[in-house]
Amino acid sequence: QVQLVESGGGLVQPGGSLRLSCAASGSIFSIYTMGWYRQAPGKEREWVATIASSGSTYYADSVKGRFIISRDNAKKTSDLQMNSLKPEDTAVYYCRVISTGDWGQGTQVTVSL
Repeated sequence: QVQLVESGGGLVQPGGSLRLSCAASGSIFSIYTMGWYRQAPGKEREWVATIASSGSTYYADSVKGRFIISRDNAKKTSDLQMNSLKPEDTAVYYCRVISTGDWGQGTQVTVSL
């Protein structure tokens, strides 16, 4: 089982930026496919972005061009840089090891004036 801890959430105004970070346990982080998901109030959890062990990245249409997923294998972290934030980006954001199915506890992102 991989332990995941997200950080970096908070309150930001529309048009602003936030950077989320996900720290993972385990010694084989470099082979994991990592993903970020989010769940808004009253809605189902949805996929946001994926980064493969190769470094290839994939994004949901709703965030493409605004969010950037990255990874640092030496630090065992995956980050989600979120730019041009919109109120509809408000949600709890979760990190996931897609390879194993493990989830983090989530971090709240609120986009509001």
